[in-house]
Amino acid sequence: MRREQHSKGWNEIKTNDSWAIFKIMGEFVNGFEKMSRIGPCVSIFGSARVREGHQYYDLAVRISQKIAEAGYGVITGGGPGIMEAGNKGASLAGGTSVGLNIDLPFEQHDNPYIDDDKSLDFDYFFVRKVMFVKYSQGFVVMPGGFGTLDEFFEALTLIQTHKIHTFPIILVGTEFWKGLMDWIKNTLVEAGNISPKDLDLIKLVDTEDEVVEIIDAFYKGRTLSPNF
Repeated sequence: MRREQHSKGWNEIKTNDSWAIFKIMGEFVNGFEKMSRIGPCVSIFGSARVREGHQYYDLAVRISQKIAEAGYGVITGGGPGIMEAGNKGASLAGGTSVGLNIDLPFEQHDNPYIDDDKSLDFDYFFVRKVMFVKYSQGFVVMPGGFGTLDEFFEALTLIQTHKIHTFPIILVGTEFWKGLMDWIKNTLVEAGNISPKDLDLIKLVDTEDEVVEIIDAFYKGRTLSPNF
């Protein structure tokens, strides 16, 4: 009896997995079609838990305004906190404001600053991450949690291994990121797990002007295009 129940469970899983493939394909097709029409954008990541008035929320608004004024659209995860601040700044500057929303049991809900025709919904984190990586001309990484670190290290890994084109990865907030950067330099590099030159993939700044200067300097003489 135990054997039959176990076998039936695996058959059900296989059936569900087969149907899930079509849903995953649908998210990819919808995402590629919509994102390919938007044009060059910069993604902003950070905590969903900060609110207006917090130093990093307000800084994210100023950064996204500057990015939009420089001619780039702004992509965020579409939710509250730093994501809301990123979309808000782009909207205030009259720029393109994109939200890649994910269905979560808490924290996530659409913010009101996303352009009506540029709000995309995803069930799968990995599909959503592909959209960020493919269509971003840069990652601006504000202080955040596990999700922020996930996006940061994903981009670093893909660039380091030459799976995608290099683009600027900018950590904002020296005080917040100092411990992580010290650990990367003093542990990962010293152990030989990464090369010293890999540190050049990361820029650490504190102001909105520095963010835009890095992005503009990187793309001077380069063609803006999807990263793979």
